[in-house]
Amino acid sequence: MTVSKTKSSFYRRLYVAWLIDSGVATSVPALVDATGMPRRTAQDTLAALVDLDIDCRFTQDDGERHNAGHYRIHDWGAIDPQWIKRNLEQIKSVLGYP
Repeated sequence: MTVSKTKSSFYRRLYVAWLIDSGVATSVPALVDATGMPRRTAQDTLAALVDLDIDCRFTQDDGERHNAGHYRIHDWGAIDPQWIKRNLEQIKSVLGYP
């Protein structure tokens, strides 16, 4: 099955937001571990969430240095996270993620 770059990019953003919101992966290293995507792809995907009007913010952990902290979804915008949950297996399959 051939998937367009637009669709795979959209699904990747949805999946990353879902991983963050569900608490499965709330940092770049955790996203890399959960998906197998390169670090730079994870960082770019996080930065691109704003393009979908998903409000994702980084919070520095108290007393930590060097950007130690976590991401959190504050607002999903027009995206329905329940749709993502219902279609999670299809999204992961399209992306080739475990």
